Amino acid sequence: MAELVPKSPRGVSIVWLRAISIATLVSTVGLIVLGSAVRVTDSGMGCKGWPLCTGSQGSISSFHPLMEESHRLLASLVTILIIALALSVRRNDHATHLRGPTRVAVAVIVLQIVLGAVTVFAHNAPFTVALHLLTATFFLGVSTVVAVAAFIEPERSWSLRRGPSRLAWAAVISLYLIVISGSVVVNAGAQSACPSWPACGRSGSKFGVVVIQMAHRSLVLLGSILVVSFLVSVLRSKFSDRSLRTLSVAGLSLFALQVAVGAMSAMWSAHTEIADVHLGVASVLWSSVVATFALSARPHQPVLGSAGAVNDRMSRVT
Repeated sequence: MAELVPKSPRGVSIVWLRAISIATLVSTVGLIVLGSAVRVTDSGMGCKGWPLCTGSQGSISSFHPLMEESHRLLASLVTILIIALALSVRRNDHATHLRGPTRVAVAVIVLQIVLGAVTVFAHNAPFTVALHLLTATFFLGVSTVVAVAAFIEPERSWSLRRGPSRLAWAAVISLYLIVISGSVVVNAGAQSACPSWPACGRSGSKFGVVVIQMAHRSLVLLGSILVVSFLVSVLRSKFSDRSLRTLSVAGLSLFALQVAVGAMSAMWSAHTEIADVHLGVASVLWSSVVATFALSARPHQPVLGSAGAVNDRMSRVT
């Protein structure tokens, strides 16, 4: 009887790799959202020690320590998952295309752990908090690439170096720069610098924070053009299959939602809940665009249902 699950000579199931890559991705999204909640509720210094909250194991009853310790526990889970994934990839001869991305992921998570400790010992200095968030966002992007690549057969010659278009690269880079500028806005206290949207209008804030807020909005405008152009081009491409089109539609929908949340954040003076939702949606949008980017790296092949695809399948049968 033929095996239902393909295995390498060393017995690591490709299904296991796919499952753990998805678990890592979902956990990472949750980690970033929880980290945002820690930041906007000022719970970052809820724990005075590191890696344990109080220097020893024990019950944590108050809100801020509970938030911070929950964040650390979820970070520990993500670390375990990505290390387990990297070790499993090494034992699977069918997953050689995953070795590069998983090595990058392990290196980034190690850096993130160090930054987490530095952030605590630096008493949540704005620079370390921003760097911590940006590294987490980059790790989310790498985790997304790994999860997508896990579902691509290695014989399809998947490569991020040759596959994505220049527009795809521009969209991903610009979106990451938007995340960076958003972090600068938060650390500069410029969330409420402009009381109206999309223009700034009359503001009683200092000139410097208004400039930071408007620079962020200008970068959002430029990045939006690139991201939307990329997603629409994928949606309209004759080479896009159902999965690519689904990701494109999801990305466009998340983009529209993010614009709405950003407008509410500006007009409602950046309430804590809105700020948390803003970063949460941004994280999911980032992951969606990176997934589209990674999947578009596959070699172009006719979509099933087209005349070329039908002829190709007929030739294989004959």
